[in-house]
Amino acid sequence: MSAESPASLLHLLWLASPALPVGGFSYSEGLEAAVDAGVVHDETSAGDWLLNQLALVQARAELPLAAAAHAAALALDGTRLAELNAWALQTRESAESLQQAQQMGRSLLAWLQGQLPDHPALPLLQALTPAPAWGVVMGATTAMRSAALEPALQAMAFGWAENLMQAAVRAVPLGQSAGQRLLARLVQAIPQAVDAALAAPEPLAFAPLLGVYGARHETQYSRLFRS
Repeated sequence: MSAESPASLLHLLWLASPALPVGGFSYSEGLEAAVDAGVVHDETSAGDWLLNQLALVQARAELPLAAAAHAAALALDGTRLAELNAWALQTRESAESLQQAQQMGRSLLAWLQGQLPDHPALPLLQALTPAPAWGVVMGATTAMRSAALEPALQAMAFGWAENLMQAAVRAVPLGQSAGQRLLARLVQAIPQAVDAALAAPEPLAFAPLLGVYGARHETQYSRLFRS
């Protein structure tokens, strides 16, 4: 983090904030279905579930995807961004996870258009079809904000962790102190997840149990979240 300028660090904090208007707070990414099934039922099981998701999904798929998009945006490589976007959308396991990737990607792109309307990478993101995926736009945005890759991935992972911790507080439910202890477990594991993402030769999407619970959520009778 020592190489980051104060402005770049502040922009990363901005991007990691739950106040960013992209709707991340409205998704539980299968957690609510796991609660409904009794798999997640207390602080410990919620932490275990999210730590597994951090290692199996964030470290192997979402963060390597963002890293590749970061490099493509720096190189103004629209072809590579389109390839990454196609991969991201094709590997969503359920209709809700696809909806999340597209909705949050569109929302982040709309925010970015207001922040950096003249950046040369912006038209490349606007050209992504049928919609820009969240991980691709987020990775590109950190590059467009002049953030170095490692702290960019750390900020992205923390933003995910904070959103999912808050989802656990509401869905399990947990108290605020339990939520902070859960977040502490995730924060401790984030550096290892980022290291794994940086070492990954390419994104890898394989989390079948998460896909099962994500699909179950689509027909769950009572729901707080959109996934």
